[in-house]
Amino acid sequence: MKIKKGDTVYVCCGAARGKTGRVLNVDRKKGRILVEGVNMRKRHQRPTQKNPKGGIITIEAPIDLSNVAIYSSTLGGPTKTITKVIDEGGKKKKVRVCRETGEQI
Repeated sequence: MKIKKGDTVYVCCGAARGKTGRVLNVDRKKGRILVEGVNMRKRHQRPTQKNPKGGIITIEAPIDLSNVAIYSSTLGGPTKTITKVIDEGGKKKKVRVCRETGEQI
């Protein structure tokens, strides 16, 4: 899986097409991710001790992994990535690299 928590992603398909956001959570088993400010849903919540007023709250709902791509700030849009192995102080390390610009993600 090429997308990790904390990455900035671009939504390619669906109602939220064209939006960008930071990845909050990745569910590897189901192949779904939670993106900040994307796919907002309303939820009715009854009063609790934490939230004594209750009411309607807005939360992010997960979207499918295939509907997003990693966002490149230099390109200003989605990008594809490749994995390169670099030598760092005698240790080999895998790094994700933007395919078009060659910058490290």
